[in-house]
This record gives sequence, C-alpha cells and structure tokens, in this order.
Amino acid sequence: MSAILEINQVSKRYANHQALNNVSLSVPDQCIFGLLGPNGAGKTSLIRIINQITGPDTGNILFNGEPLQPRHVEQIGYLPEERGLYKKMTVGDQVLYLAQLKGLSKNDAKQRLKLWFEKFEMQSWWNKKIEELSKGMQQKVQFIVTVIHEPRLLILDEPFSGFDPINAQLIKNEILELRKKGSTIIFSTHNMGSVEEICDNIALIHKSQKILDGTVKDIRQQFKNHVYKISFKGNVMGFTNALWTGAEVLEKQTEDEVHTFTLKIAKGVTTSQLLQAVLPVCEIQGFQEILPSMNDIFIQKVSNDETIGTASNYTE
Repeated sequence: MSAILEINQVSKRYANHQALNNVSLSVPDQCIFGLLGPNGAGKTSLIRIINQITGPDTGNILFNGEPLQPRHVEQIGYLPEERGLYKKMTVGDQVLYLAQLKGLSKNDAKQRLKLWFEKFEMQSWWNKKIEELSKGMQQKVQFIVTVIHEPRLLILDEPFSGFDPINAQLIKNEILELRKKGSTIIFSTHNMGSVEEICDNIALIHKSQKILDGTVKDIRQQFKNHVYKISFKGNVMGFTNALWTGAEVLEKQTEDEVHTFTLKIAKGVTTSQLLQAVLPVCEIQGFQEILPSMNDIFIQKVSNDETIGTASNYTE
C-alpha cells in the first residue's frame, strides 16, 4: 500500500528538551493511523511539524511522494486537543468564515455545512453564539470545520475528549466513513479502546523516540503470550489433573454447568497436545486464543522502555 505521509529521521529540540529524536514513520494511504504515547512523548511536536506550524531540526517529510510544502496545508485538516473557536461569534458566521479560509466559496461552504448540520442535528444552532454551547456541542462544530474541505489527511488529537458515549460513537462512525471515502486519519489518543476499535496501524512514541509501529493485528500477534480460554462440561478435578504441567490456570468460573478456564500454556506445549490431554475427561464447548489488548501492550512497552532507560542511566 502506498504511503500518503513519509516521516524520515525527524528530530526536534527545544532549548534543553529533545522533543523528537530521529523518528521515522510511514502512514499508509486511506488508513486510520493511531499515534500513541504518554504525555510529553513527542506526539504534539510531530503533529505541529506535519502541520508546518514548526519545522524539524533534521530529517524530512514527504506528502504524497513530494517534499512537504506550504500548499499541502490545503489538503490537511487538523483538530487540536485544545479547541479554538471565537466565543462571541455565532455558529453560522464562525463556520462560514473558517470554511472560506480553507478555500471553499461561500456557496459551496453553505451547501456542505447544511448537510453536516442536518447529519448532526444542529440546524437550530446556526444563530447561537459559541459561548452558549456546551463543550460537547462546541466540539461538534470544531469537528465539522476540520473536515468541511474534505482533506486527504486528517489529524485528530483526542477527538472524543468531552463527548458522551452517544456522540463519541457518532464521531467514530464519521471517521470510519471519511476513511471509506478516501481520507487518511492520524488519530492521537490515550484511549486504547478506541485504538483497538478503529485503528488499522499504530506507532508508539516514548521519550522522543518511536519504540513500536505496525498494523494493530500484527502487533497483537507479536505480543501474544500463549493464553487461551477453554470452556467445557465435566469434572473440574479430572480436567485440572489432565493439564498436569502443560498449562497454568490463570482464572476460572462456572455458569450453568459450563466451566471456563483461562490458561497460559507452557513453553514447548502445543494447543493440539493440550486438547488431546483433556479430551478424554471433558466435553469441550469452546476454545480460543486470548491476544493481549493494545492497552496491555502499551503499558508493557512503555514500562520496559522506562526500565531500560533507568538501567542505561545507572551504568553510565
């Protein structure tokens, strides 16, 4: 798959703080790309460079195969975590003004805004002042302003912050629809549940460096730890004895005579061997591998990186 954005060995330093250190990333075209990392990791610095708010000290960025240039801003939509709307302006004046700043004619802007306002059931807001709206309502307005010019690349920084579950789902659905129509979305968040639900690829940045990237599917496979869930009917003692040293029981529960065990299979033991051992003593109802969540992987990688960093500092 071709990449809409290629980030090549980008570094950025502010006074005594190294914000980015030799970061390289490839963002595939028409995907939802999760940009993850703890606070202060360097995500915002990278986003600001992509938006050409600041420039890198070293390295370069390609947009759709070309060196990133000021004219590419027209093809990028950016929703910052810190929202910025003019409080005293009416919603209608605000969105028309911002849509025209993004290159739309007044007529085109009105037509597109009409469709978005109907979709989000915001028709009655047109003459309200921004300061009269709740935080969630303001964020809906800002989301529309971000996507109104139908950019090739969307950068969304914590887009679900402040939304109730219903409106968060509404925005998720729109993000998925935008990808379907051809947009690429860079999605910066701390919400690992959202990452698992909608992201195709991720990159994890920690202490100014990329420490992990790839597809969500491949990364979960890469970090699998041989944990399985097995449901069965039969004698629990017989089942446990049949396991012997082949697996460790992590969790168990029983409901309507069906026992469900979460097992960590010992190194060198295959799933076939495990099933052959327990089949004579129970009736298996279900068997599935439990892959680690993105939240588990995030914590593991960041914790390992902290430990390595501490050890490295200690030995210097």
